[in-house]
This record gives sequence, structure tokens and C-alpha cells, in this order.
Amino acid sequence: MRKSRSGVLGVFAYLDTATEAIRRLREAGYPLTVYSPTPRHELEEALEVTESPVRIFTLVGAFTGTASGAALAIWTSLDWPLIVGGKEIIALPAFSVIMFELTVLLGALSTVAGLFLNARIPRLGRAESLYQPSFSAGNFGVFAHVPRDRYDAVRAIMAECGSEEVLVEQA
Repeated sequence: MRKSRSGVLGVFAYLDTATEAIRRLREAGYPLTVYSPTPRHELEEALEVTESPVRIFTLVGAFTGTASGAALAIWTSLDWPLIVGGKEIIALPAFSVIMFELTVLLGALSTVAGLFLNARIPRLGRAESLYQPSFSAGNFGVFAHVPRDRYDAVRAIMAECGSEEVLVEQA
């Protein structure tokens, strides 16, 4: 679902008032964007944020790295066998180094790829940011993506929850 570019921004001085506004606006069914000076678990709980799927990218990349490291070493040994002292051609302890290195390499690269995909970076088009410098100084911002006919209802909820300032953004 694409979020509307128009809506109402509430500026809150306290975490409790911001989380209360988030809970009430979510109950009313409005999609939200939240600005915070620091990451807070209370905000994540109020927004009901799910766990990031980036860890799945890491796991798949690591398993792919392990398998490709083993396949590369085995294929190379079978293509150019060096029989020394009656040892086996395919010796997994000797291949563990390349398997480990490719596990770390592909796990890290897939983590970065998963981060970019889930964060939708780069964002092409107009930036949808109503960020204000006061959000870095300790205030919290809650932006409700709503159409123009619901501005008054959202303003009322934010005022009841204790917002210091309510701004309207029209696209």
C-alpha cells in the first residue's frame, strides 16, 4: 500500500505522549511515519514493528558461500588431482578455510543487499520527509498519512494526546 503524501504531523516533547498518539492513530487505521531522536523500543512496540527479514538474507548468503566454497575446492581437486602420500583427493579439513572465507564474504554481501532492498534504497523520486531539526534535539514526530477530509479527526487525536505543535502537509 502506497502511503499518501498529504497528512498531519504532530510534534511531541515526551515519549509517553508520542506512543499514546501512535496507539490511538493505529487503532483508527491511519498509516504512520515516526521520527525519533534515538531508537526506542516503546515506539517499536506501539508501531507493532515486525522483525527484519535481513537476517534471512544473511543466512541464505552464508549457506551459499559455504556450498560454493566446498564446490570450488572439490571441483579444483578433481580437475587437478595432487596425490601426495596416499591422502584422499577430496579432504574437507583442507577445504575448510575457503569454505569459511566464502561463508563470511557472501553472508556479508547478502546482508548489505538485503538491507538496501528492504530499505528501498535508492529512493527515486520526491523525498517524503517532514523531518524537523527539533526531532534530533529530543522531540518526537508522528506523521499520519491521511486525506484532506480526515485532517480534523487526526488533529483532535494528536491534541488530546498532548502534541506541542500540529502541522499540515498537503501534496
